[in-house]
Amino acid sequence: VVAMSDPARPEAAAAVAACRSAGITAVMITGDDPQTARAIAGQIGILPEPAPSGTDGAAIITGAELTRLDDPTLRRGVGSVRVYARTEPEQKLRIVDAWQSRGDVVAMTGDGVNDAPALRRADIGVAMGVAGTEVSKDAADMVLADDNFATIVDAVREGRRIYDNLRRFVKYLLTTNSGEIWVMFLASVFALPVPLSPVQILWVNLVTDGAPAVALGLEPAERDVMRRSPRPPSEPIMAGGLLRHALWVGLLMAAVCLVMLVAARAAGWPWQTMVFTTLALLQLGHALAVRSERESFFTLGLWSNPALLASVVVGFATQLAIVYLAPLQELFGTEPLDLVQLAVVLLASCTAFIAVEVEKLLRRRAAGRAPVS
Repeated sequence: VVAMSDPARPEAAAAVAACRSAGITAVMITGDDPQTARAIAGQIGILPEPAPSGTDGAAIITGAELTRLDDPTLRRGVGSVRVYARTEPEQKLRIVDAWQSRGDVVAMTGDGVNDAPALRRADIGVAMGVAGTEVSKDAADMVLADDNFATIVDAVREGRRIYDNLRRFVKYLLTTNSGEIWVMFLASVFALPVPLSPVQILWVNLVTDGAPAVALGLEPAERDVMRRSPRPPSEPIMAGGLLRHALWVGLLMAAVCLVMLVAARAAGWPWQTMVFTTLALLQLGHALAVRSERESFFTLGLWSNPALLASVVVGFATQLAIVYLAPLQELFGTEPLDLVQLAVVLLASCTAFIAVEVEKLLRRRAAGRAPVS
């Protein structure tokens, strides 16, 4: 819920429309008379068409009508009211309380001294940086430097992008680290040789884990970021199948590496080098696939996150250097691979990328079949 009482700007209509598509309710609270408030609210898209009036399920009510409503009645009807006209600043407190009683997160704007209590009561108090008083700025959680409602919408978009990137970061690191743990653990369970040396494990954690994870934090916002409903405030970051993804993809990586170990060892190939390289490249492929929970990598494009692309290219090149350069071979305990062996490693390394892309395809199809509410 966002309460706004600033004069309409040219970009306000687009900002209100963006709020609506993002599941945010924009509410106008103003001291103007009802007719002026109705005209402005209709112009920027806050009021539905046609806009009813009155106190019973009204889209617009006045401060006098609000005074006559008791708190239970206000709480029941606050969801249908979009404009409060001829209101007093202290009535903002009642409006904030009514929305919060429904479990909604409330952002309240204000610029005057009398707005300070409501700014402090709201979940997010937003003061005006240009026209706002020092009292309102001190009471608020954030200050708009340009006094522009559209800036709040931009902040919501950026906040959602940051949260999505945090989930990508956590998902990637949990998955890759679980893959490494499963490789070492299952190898001991099945009485196989130790798949990786300590220095190889350290390399995988520093390079193929670290750099792509940081680059995922720079992923641009997805196209539908402002077409999603707000997530529940109590929802944990691991929600949405994140932990399940980390488990099954980690097990898949381990299975691919252990099959590689057994097959390469039986063929008399340099199995530890092949397992080491396969695991490193599996993780790089996974980084490309987890850029979105639904959108395909091919839809997102190769160049939309240059930092991730650079980290994957550098990681791939340095991994090959470890395999083929003599000084690095000695340090990491690797052996050069011939073309057939390298081709086998590259094919196996695509497994995680393909599996995650298939998972996203199934999600998109399931979403397409879901009934529209």
